[in-house]
Amino acid sequence: MSSSDTDKNIETAPVAEGEDNAQASQEAARLGRAYHRKSNVKIIVDSCADFAPEVAHALGVEIVNFTYVMSGTEYADDLWQTMPAKEFYDRMRAGEVATTSAVTPGRYLEVFERAAEEGTPTVYLAFTRGLSSSVDAARQAAEMVRESHPDFEIYVIDNVCPSAAAELLAIEAVHQAASGLTAKELVAWAEEARYYIHGYFTLDSFDALARGGRIPPAAATVGGKLDIKPELSYDTNGALTLRGMCRGRKKALRAIIADFKANYLGAEGGDEKLPVAIVSADAEKDARWIADQVRKEPGCSDVPIIYSSVGPVIGAHVGPGMVALLFWGKDRREALSFTDRIARRVKGEK
Repeated sequence: MSSSDTDKNIETAPVAEGEDNAQASQEAARLGRAYHRKSNVKIIVDSCADFAPEVAHALGVEIVNFTYVMSGTEYADDLWQTMPAKEFYDRMRAGEVATTSAVTPGRYLEVFERAAEEGTPTVYLAFTRGLSSSVDAARQAAEMVRESHPDFEIYVIDNVCPSAAAELLAIEAVHQAASGLTAKELVAWAEEARYYIHGYFTLDSFDALARGGRIPPAAATVGGKLDIKPELSYDTNGALTLRGMCRGRKKALRAIIADFKANYLGAEGGDEKLPVAIVSADAEKDARWIADQVRKEPGCSDVPIIYSSVGPVIGAHVGPGMVALLFWGKDRREALSFTDRIARRVKGEK
């Protein structure tokens, strides 16, 4: 999760200036009681899931910290312990550029070797290959560990859902492991469940995308002059997709809510409502607005909402002002075009 939350019916909001954080700590403890129970599976995630520290601690998962470089200094993406989110995004606003790189097989080997020594079957829910090659390095490291520890079970799964969408997946993975799934069963569960998590977001500007080479600089300039705001999502491979272009921020935010209405399934098929995540890059006002709109939807007045900050690795590529809504919903594969469905069959995918 993020910021704090969920005994399945708990909301955790960001702590406002001057507000006591005792409530956040209490809610994180409730989360721990709800999810962090002993299981026979070790779950590893990474910092690109944009966890809030309290929630990551409550879940009891191990986190692989990605790194980023700013003004020649390398930092760990350590859930904002080294550099506060506000400072990071203010520095970006002032013109500093943050760069990122893939995690090396050697770094993963350290993590997986420790897991092998521990001996508990291990599942790593990896940052999607749609946005990073790190998962390939993780798979190389896992293979090396299997060779040196042939009796050790280790699995690496591409989560195909970036940022707090991966957080939602991890929360339920911990829940399922605590409910009795074996490591192999959890892999099968995650490989199916990952397609039911939706994410829709908008950016304040195209500048960071242009600096990263994802769009031409001229397009960023034109977009800024015309006050064009994109609505984006990610496809079934975890890669970014453009859903539409909106004139103005408010229209982009409304487009996100429209997609929520069209795809959210709430508590369908069960008695408990799965949490919704709202994540922003120093854009708390818009995050609050989205939360208010979600609350107005039928059956959503008491849905657990998890707030968190976009981490520096993803933040380096989207820039300050990003805001996203992530939730469990319809099977995203159902929206594939018939040609994409043919391609998936050719590749042997479901």
